[in-house]
Amino acid sequence: MEWVEIPSTTGREAQYGEALAAHCRRLGLAVETQELAPGRFNVLARGARPEVVVCTHIDTVPGDLPISCDGVHVHGRGACDAKGPAVALLKAVEELLEQGEDRVGCLFTVDEEAGSAGATLANAHLAEPWRPRWILVGEPTGNRFVAAGKGVWKAKLVASGVAGHSSQPVGPSAIHELVSCCAKLLREDYGAHPVLGPSTLNIGTIKGGVATNVVAPHAECEVMVRTSTDPGSIRERIERHLGSHVRIEGTYKSYGPVEFEVPPGEEGIGVAFGTDVPHLSRWGVPLLMGPGSILDAHTEHEKVAIADLGRAKEQYKRALSALLARLEARA
Repeated sequence: MEWVEIPSTTGREAQYGEALAAHCRRLGLAVETQELAPGRFNVLARGARPEVVVCTHIDTVPGDLPISCDGVHVHGRGACDAKGPAVALLKAVEELLEQGEDRVGCLFTVDEEAGSAGATLANAHLAEPWRPRWILVGEPTGNRFVAAGKGVWKAKLVASGVAGHSSQPVGPSAIHELVSCCAKLLREDYGAHPVLGPSTLNIGTIKGGVATNVVAPHAECEVMVRTSTDPGSIRERIERHLGSHVRIEGTYKSYGPVEFEVPPGEEGIGVAFGTDVPHLSRWGVPLLMGPGSILDAHTEHEKVAIADLGRAKEQYKRALSALLARLEARA
């Protein structure tokens, strides 16, 4: 609960990052920070031979929430996304350290809720003695390991029109062109995946126009497809419906579906939300699991069950121990 009380919205992660760094030092790990911008840094903490790494993100989405613990749940911003997973991951690492294990490391990233700039930085600057073979990532999955996650294709669509008096047959109206395009996009089929199901489109923002009696000269919207297929095919399907007055302007980072390793005996699930994993390609084979529900993340009732934190710690420890045993078998 103490960490939930520390505000760490994207761009304001420093205080929580310092708390994580101090905790890792108390565990006996070697700690370094990796600056993304003034007051914004990743935290890297390691044993002598970090070959199996645990990871989650420092930042949360905005929105101050009442913080409380009722004996069953911890409530507050970041409770499940992703400070609850951080607690369980660090407790699992602590118990392994107490057993003399030195092949573990921790990576805590900034900016996951925005553009994964922290993960991108960590990927670009991976260096000795870090030699990660696997990276176990904590996100709210209901304590279930993930087999696959949807990718993302995101872009801004911009429509151009001709301003004029709305009483006259002038134009075209940028708003009319954009709305017509969006209606077609919402009816499009963006492909499907046997585990992840269909790709889905969301028109997240839309704006434009001057006044109700003026034909709109400009309009724009941002669209995001949670994709079960290759991002290139998504762009092709979007382009079919743009028309002569709408264009794609400013695409963002995109990536296709992501596959995760699932420990033996676990039944892997599919998820639609994004993680830092696509931006950590040099950090080993990814696994994904954590306490809490994605249905509570980013909401006004964010929470995590205390019992699920304990379960997650045990699951993390089992998974880490099995991965470490595999390293010994390879030696």
